[in-house]
Amino acid sequence: MPAIDKNFTATNARCRHILTNGNERWAGVECVRDSGAPWVSWVLLVVCFMLAVPASVPETVSPASAPAQVEVETDMPVVALTFDDGPRASTTGRLLDELALREVPATFFLLGHRIPGNEDLVRRMAAEGHQIGVHTYDHVEVTGLSREDFDLQVGKTRSLLLDILGEGEFWLRPPYGITDAAARQWADSPIVLWSVDPEDWKDQDVGRIVAGVVEHVQDGDIILMHDLYGSSVDAAVQIVDALLGKGYCFVTVEDLLARNGIEAQDGVIYRSGRK
Repeated sequence: MPAIDKNFTATNARCRHILTNGNERWAGVECVRDSGAPWVSWVLLVVCFMLAVPASVPETVSPASAPAQVEVETDMPVVALTFDDGPRASTTGRLLDELALREVPATFFLLGHRIPGNEDLVRRMAAEGHQIGVHTYDHVEVTGLSREDFDLQVGKTRSLLLDILGEGEFWLRPPYGITDAAARQWADSPIVLWSVDPEDWKDQDVGRIVAGVVEHVQDGDIILMHDLYGSSVDAAVQIVDALLGKGYCFVTVEDLLARNGIEAQDGVIYRSGRK
């Protein structure tokens, strides 16, 4: 992949701020990135600055016991980029490098058996603002499992993540997107599926994968990819650059739902950020 021109590095505009109990909680939103003429880049940077620092924000006076909220919304299309089946040192590390260069957050659904030996990657994901979820321990279907087996697949993976990170909810993405009533009851978290699937595992054709996303994505989509393959990392970078160039913003799944006023519930399936 070509090196990123630092003059056109994506800028995190923080377009939406929420202050809760005095602690800032925000859904990071990425401004567009351009690789064309320098004057275009300067115009985009000015736009990003204007989005990040609004000219005026209505002042709200709240009782000391009430949470203070300040929201700055944009009409930029927002999507969540998600990755399954990691972590894998050779590919996930490179993917994190590329996302960091572009200041783009993603959501990673991890396999428990891949976590030992890759603890530093997990810590890095959390430190760099990515959302982390569970994709079972052994990549097995969660349908038809006994409660004991379900806990070995989902609960055991969550325990590994808690041991590494100390805290977190770790939402569930079931392998193959298949659930049943028992799995939904035992999930103990929202269940995240997807609305755009380029099947990046199928033939590892970078061009086809990129087109499968860029030509079909729309506001509120959750994009499914896998960080096991070098071709998927290459495709993800091209997808991010193409969508940033079209004015898209990237957030985590949790922030995508919150941005659209969706209160995530345990055991409920979410395929996109659209109501």
